[in-house]
Amino acid sequence: MDDRPIGIFDSGVGGLSVCKAIKDAMPDEHIIYFGDTNRFPYGTKAIETVIRYSKEITAYLISKNVKMIVVACNTASAAALDILQKENSIPVIGVIGAGARAACRKTSGNKIGVIATRATVASESYIKAIKEILPDAEVIQQQASVFVSLVEEGWTDDDIVRFAVKKYINNMYAIGVRTLILGCTHFPLLKKAINDVFPELSLIDTGEEIALEVKKILIKKNIENSGTKGKITLYASDITDTIERLKDMFFGSDSNKINKLIIDGDK
Repeated sequence: MDDRPIGIFDSGVGGLSVCKAIKDAMPDEHIIYFGDTNRFPYGTKAIETVIRYSKEITAYLISKNVKMIVVACNTASAAALDILQKENSIPVIGVIGAGARAACRKTSGNKIGVIATRATVASESYIKAIKEILPDAEVIQQQASVFVSLVEEGWTDDDIVRFAVKKYINNMYAIGVRTLILGCTHFPLLKKAINDVFPELSLIDTGEEIALEVKKILIKKNIENSGTKGKITLYASDITDTIERLKDMFFGSDSNKINKLIIDGDK
């Protein structure tokens, strides 16, 4: 038994969906979550800046004696995961690899779609990860940054969302995409709206997929916790209405409060 916590970080609030998926899969595990809401979004920042932020947050989580780190942010996974893995002895995993592996397992053809933020699309990280597994795969990407704003506004299941879903996804669906990676931690909140418009799409929820991989790693390394109900500790660099609302949605209004924490290596 290893009762050290799992560390999870994201650029903002979307990583709470990853936190919830990991908690559902492993209810005995303790979790420390940090959402960098004060410096959100990472997608507009220079790669060097995202790497610096990621290293600062990782150093903080290491100081809290975590046994594993999950990079829930797609942008940080694309920019910094390799560096974090090389610089730290504990397991560090990201959402991009988990999503790519799941899509390759589940696709029935060679076309895989990805919707993500502009930064993640521009990095081509999903294309690289998928083609390492399925070299002949045709990966069709589409930036869907408006989805982030819709989720932040709390609009997840109405006509405006379904209009945006059709606008963003229609072209890739028309050319035969039936497996779609939700390449941003905000996007799983739109699964119902997406399947309302495109019921034949198989949606890859990276939060659910990374939760399965976390569980496998803990078991393989014999560092899983058991016998006690896990505790979730939530931190954010700015406590916004959105993160409070999503915290209540995922964990209940009577769950632990979100603690404000500024992580800045320059101070």
